[in-house]
Amino acid sequence: MDNDVPEPGLSTAVPRPGRRELLGVYMHPRVVGMAFLGFAAGLPLLLVGGTFTAWLRDLGVELAAIGFLSWVGLAHSIKILWAPVVDRLPLPVLTRIFGRRRAWILLAQVLIAISLLGIATTDPTRQLWLVAVWAVVTAFASATQDIAVDAYRVEAVSRQRQGAMAATYVTGYRVALLAAGAGALHIAAVGSWSLAYGAMAVLMGVGIVTTLIIREPEVQVSATTRQLEKRVLDYLAVTSHQGLRRDLGAWFIGAVICPFADFFRRYGLAALAVLVFIATFRISDIFMGVMANPFYLDLGFSMRQIANVAAAFGLAMTLTGAALGGALVARFGIAPMLIFTAVMAPVTNLTFSWLALLGPEVYGLVIAIVADNITGGMAIAVFIAYLSSLTNTAYTATQYALFSSVMTLPGQFLGGFTGVVASQVGWFWFFVSSAAIGLPAILLAILLVRIAHPDRMPRALGAEVDQVPDAK
Repeated sequence: MDNDVPEPGLSTAVPRPGRRELLGVYMHPRVVGMAFLGFAAGLPLLLVGGTFTAWLRDLGVELAAIGFLSWVGLAHSIKILWAPVVDRLPLPVLTRIFGRRRAWILLAQVLIAISLLGIATTDPTRQLWLVAVWAVVTAFASATQDIAVDAYRVEAVSRQRQGAMAATYVTGYRVALLAAGAGALHIAAVGSWSLAYGAMAVLMGVGIVTTLIIREPEVQVSATTRQLEKRVLDYLAVTSHQGLRRDLGAWFIGAVICPFADFFRRYGLAALAVLVFIATFRISDIFMGVMANPFYLDLGFSMRQIANVAAAFGLAMTLTGAALGGALVARFGIAPMLIFTAVMAPVTNLTFSWLALLGPEVYGLVIAIVADNITGGMAIAVFIAYLSSLTNTAYTATQYALFSSVMTLPGQFLGGFTGVVASQVGWFWFFVSSAAIGLPAILLAILLVRIAHPDRMPRALGAEVDQVPDAK
């Protein structure tokens, strides 16, 4: 659209839906479709992770080789490096037919399906190098799909539906993890690993069909953003560089510099507080999660109890929490839910300290899982909605990739020290410490509501098409 739109985020407040409308928020076609895109996003993760290493070890591949091959998962941690390409580079033919976001999603999904078929038809004991190549292609295509799907999710619907989009995305993602984990292992047990990976390649068809059905978001760009982009044209007009150097310089400014300049222009000094908050919000759960299974085993729970309660029942509680979080964001807005989940995420870690004193009682495990997983599911849905609200739809992919990288890296780094902490202080104080490191996120959530209110701070307008009842 060519008409100027108001400065991002300065529109009037969106009316909150009533109780009867809370369930209806999940009936929007794009919210439903996000569950299937979430499934496609979650499916490849374990197929180059835990399931992949189990297959290699089952075939007798050396542990050293398996360890090196685990590095392919780093693609998801460094996706910010090529997110600007996904954000701004049109794909020949595909972009013209499907649009900017759907073209990249479709290309990534097709590459994932092809590479999974490549893994299925390759013998690791004879051609481990080729299996490694297919795994690398799968990992990078999966990370690319994440970039494009995250951008689509932000742009496809308005702010009040972002919580519901996050909830259905998490639901599809978690179901895919079950399929790629337990599902693939069961297929391999009754058939073969080649059959398992072949079946997973076929399941990628869920995402491909969904991408072909959905509509490309219609995104508006504000006058201020266009003014920022005009500086690229000004650069072209005055630079003495010519040829490829001139073109690359202009692309770098538009695709890399502008997204970060836009973020700091809109938020000012508060941008630093926002980034620190993003880095600390999930740190408590990530820190605790690394040691969850060793804790259950040390306490005396059986593998069957862990699988039934912590895994299967825990998944149901996480999905319940995600759905509840999405509905509550639509009802009350992002800000109050952000504070609530910032408080509850570390507080519920203390139920595991109680469980450490109680011992291997199943009812205690159930209580701890209910408390932790419901609040964890709510926190995921609310936080994804919050991250979505921070982006400018002119640079969605690049900015969201930055936020998601900042969100996971600190927790993953500290997670490496969890075994040392647990062995030194014991399980009771370990979970107390995991709750304590969540305190900065609580303080920052309260601060940001005062200086950078999530429901009022600038975000580019766009995706008004989501108000059309039959939008796909």
